[in-house]
Amino acid sequence: MVLTALETVLGFDNLLYISIEAKRVSPDRQKYVRRLGTILAIGLRIMLLFVVLQLISLFQNSFFGFQTSFVEGSLNGHSLIVMAGGAFLIHTALKEISHMLVVTDLEHEVGEGPKHRSVQSALFWILVMNIVFSFDTVLSAVALTKNFIIMTTAIVLSGVLMVALAEHVANFLQRNRMYEVLGLFVLLLVGVMLLAEGGHIAHLAFFGYPVEPMAKSTFYFVVAALVIVDIIQGRYQKKILLEEKPPAPSP
Repeated sequence: MVLTALETVLGFDNLLYISIEAKRVSPDRQKYVRRLGTILAIGLRIMLLFVVLQLISLFQNSFFGFQTSFVEGSLNGHSLIVMAGGAFLIHTALKEISHMLVVTDLEHEVGEGPKHRSVQSALFWILVMNIVFSFDTVLSAVALTKNFIIMTTAIVLSGVLMVALAEHVANFLQRNRMYEVLGLFVLLLVGVMLLAEGGHIAHLAFFGYPVEPMAKSTFYFVVAALVIVDIIQGRYQKKILLEEKPPAPSP
């Protein structure tokens, strides 16, 4: 149960990315992309688990070290995957945020015109990012138990929960468009966290100061604070609009 809960919590950022990526295809194919993307992500996570169990030493062993007057580090497969995923998430989040600022029609900005993305392309990027998201969850599972059956069962159960939650997350974002910005900033924060974690794994240090990873507790606290602030701000804005609304004329 503990491992299943851990896999589900750590997989939420993956689910959020799938929901946002699916919005870039045509509306009639979005549900298909979300469901198939989540199912493929589960299968890929099990495959990655098997690969990591077999080749974990190769991912952790350093294969390139460097040291200059201002930066030093030692790269391995784990650090490169995590840092590349973090950089891609930051790029994706900033690109989507900038698109929101310049779009002229919020009701039709996704799935139409030049921004339309094919189903195959969306699934490809979902699978690529799932490798990044899954890497730490798989390593966390390996840290808790060495039993492949137990780890696979936990991944499958968490995957079933992700499939069940996928539509709820997508529907919530569709009904509450303002929370799309919050979701993108959460992805941006995940990207920063991955960059810091990858830099720590690679023992990066700038001018003698090592890169420190962001604690998971700090990450979840910041996300919770963002959600609470967004909810309070939304309600306060509605209150202001009601106060500024002119009274209805008397008959």
